[in-house]
Amino acid sequence: MDKVERRKERLDRGIKVRTEGIYAVSSWQEVAYLVLPRLVLIVGLLLLPLIIPPLFGPYWKRVISYAAIYGLLALGFDFLAHFVGLVSLGGAFFIGVGGYTAAILNKSLGLSPLFTIPMATVGGAIICTLLLLPALPLRGVYFAIVTLMYPLALMRIIEALNIFGGTDGILGVAGFPNTWIEQYLIIFIVIFALFGLRRLVNEDIGLVFRGVKDNDQSVRASGLSITLYKAIAVFIASGLGCLGGAYLAHIYMWSGISQFALDFSVIPIAATVIGGGGTLVGPLLGCFFLVPISEWLRTFGTLRIVFYSVILMAFIMFRSEGIMVYAQRKYHQFQRWVKV
Repeated sequence: MDKVERRKERLDRGIKVRTEGIYAVSSWQEVAYLVLPRLVLIVGLLLLPLIIPPLFGPYWKRVISYAAIYGLLALGFDFLAHFVGLVSLGGAFFIGVGGYTAAILNKSLGLSPLFTIPMATVGGAIICTLLLLPALPLRGVYFAIVTLMYPLALMRIIEALNIFGGTDGILGVAGFPNTWIEQYLIIFIVIFALFGLRRLVNEDIGLVFRGVKDNDQSVRASGLSITLYKAIAVFIASGLGCLGGAYLAHIYMWSGISQFALDFSVIPIAATVIGGGGTLVGPLLGCFFLVPISEWLRTFGTLRIVFYSVILMAFIMFRSEGIMVYAQRKYHQFQRWVKV
């Protein structure tokens, strides 16, 4: 009997045909290769509320919700920065506008969170987009500075004019019926936002966004409006942030100027560094890594900033590409034996 010769072949060879979204699948191994990472991510997120609180205490239920909200901000930041070329430091701006909008709708009109959250998401995104419209021609650090100034300015305006509750904020905002609804609703929202953005950037409009980032003059020469597509991108990113802010207002049952805190602008950037920019899922996983660590480091008082800085510097120096980029590369290097 002739001896069958075999050789090693990378598992992804022969699967990818034309783009990241079109595949030729010929065996169950290749199906598993494509489905497994997505399945692990979804199942892992859904299991978090069942695993974390029994191990670490009931407070960590709330931490999971915080991490998911920061995840929405990180998705918006990664989308704008790596697919459109707009570096936004306006996470706190989006959170604050969404939080105040939801609180006003709830207190003034008596609407339940079922209505205030989607209305604050759309309404807040429109407000943020209109306010940022004059800054859309700017790029790089100039756009980043403008987005950073908005939350600082709005915080002082609310404080000085004593509007929207002033320094006390808007009290008595309706909460969620129970913690299970609070946790799983935001987790499903995050999963939907992740896969929705992934599909969006792989569509034709995603090619236009990349064109705006890489060579906006060629996009203009094609007869397309750069300002329009930038406005669409800002609307999407600010909508994710406003959704997180509205959700946070109903978690706190309060909305105030602390929702304009710079933590909402800085942590998504740090999570993108840790998770890996341009992957979308990387910044999301970075938030679920970074936010719990930030909460745990609170036990060290002011020294937590030192530990926090050391962790960030370690990732920047030794794993600057990010966890997700490294994991993707290693995953694609898996090999199987095939007949020659």
